[in-house]
Amino acid sequence: MSPLVAGLASTGQRLRQIDQRRPWALDTAVVLVVVLVCCLPDLLVEGTPEGPHGVRLDLTDLPLAPTLALQAGLVLPLWWRRRAPLPVFGVIAAAFVVQWSLDAALRADVALFVALYSLALHGRLRRLPWACAVTALAMGLVAWRVRATMSVWDTLFFLLGTATAAVALGIAIRIRRAQLAGLRERAARLEIERDQRSRLATATERARVAREMHDVVGHNLSVIITLADAGAYAADAAPERGKEALRLIGGTGRQALDELRRVLGVLREAGGDPSAGSLLSPQPGIADVDMLCAGVRAAGPEVAYRTTGDVRALDPGVQLTAYRIVQEALTNTLKHAGTDTRVSLSITADDRRLDIEVRDTGPLAPAGPAGPREEEGHGLMGMRERAALYGGTVDAGPTEDGGWRVAVGLDLTPQGGAR
Repeated sequence: MSPLVAGLASTGQRLRQIDQRRPWALDTAVVLVVVLVCCLPDLLVEGTPEGPHGVRLDLTDLPLAPTLALQAGLVLPLWWRRRAPLPVFGVIAAAFVVQWSLDAALRADVALFVALYSLALHGRLRRLPWACAVTALAMGLVAWRVRATMSVWDTLFFLLGTATAAVALGIAIRIRRAQLAGLRERAARLEIERDQRSRLATATERARVAREMHDVVGHNLSVIITLADAGAYAADAAPERGKEALRLIGGTGRQALDELRRVLGVLREAGGDPSAGSLLSPQPGIADVDMLCAGVRAAGPEVAYRTTGDVRALDPGVQLTAYRIVQEALTNTLKHAGTDTRVSLSITADDRRLDIEVRDTGPLAPAGPAGPREEEGHGLMGMRERAALYGGTVDAGPTEDGGWRVAVGLDLTPQGGAR
């Protein structure tokens, strides 16, 4: 950008800022400029103004009082040209017609073109054609009055060309301002949408972390509580079994702590210790289900686990979802079926679908303080949310033999996974 253009742009920016703070200042400046440039010469110089190419117009010289009155009618309304462009144009056009009806010419007639420009810039565009028609009639009156000195067609060409330039300038600036306003509105809307997406992403991440925390804490605490109860029962009768239960509780607690560190790693600040991330193991997958089943077996239940298909080649996100669903189902089994139950776990995968089934035989004794299992709890809600990410379904309910069955199907096609 050239220095001249940059300077003009900077000056225009400063003027717009001043105009926003004191809108009356620009209107007053326009009126003063017209008074100094156009009104004072008519009061100080005798004779009528010259026409184009220095042609002396043969018109009437008005006394001072009518001249001042006509100048006031032409110039003073310009102070309201932005707030009421149509009435201002009407008043100035009326003064213009009265002046030329008296066969007089004033340099302040330029106010009519300023008013027409202001109407094109600030007024309603549907009224602009009527204003242009009035201007054309007024220009026709001027051409008729000076026909003895100048050609009517030359006069009309000059005056109508000036009026057209005023209208075109006003419309061009109006369009430019509308474009800038549209760009500012779009930028503000994009900023709002960006903030909304950021808040939505934050809420989604918080929900994901909450689900992970629920799965980790719920499962491991259920195992720890079951082992603690078994250890307390066996402490007197079989001290070695009690010690074994304590060792299993310690191992389960350490595993839970590692998983909590892994889950909470996403909450670390960007300026945190970068080396901490290297201590975190990857998110669990189907390969870790064996260890999960081993922990449940240590608490008492018998767990039979089998897989069909190449389950370890699945996408890591699918594997994490499957692991958390199995973890939640086994946790519910520990809570509600107790330790004297048998669990059958199967995971079947093919190119299009992943099926998970967890079935237990139920408690041998009536349900304890945990109460009977319900159709819809926080655990089942978490399963449904995870399955919904892959267009899956969750079917949970009692079996005919008094146990409980959870069946989950995940859609592995691209359409099903992109949700």
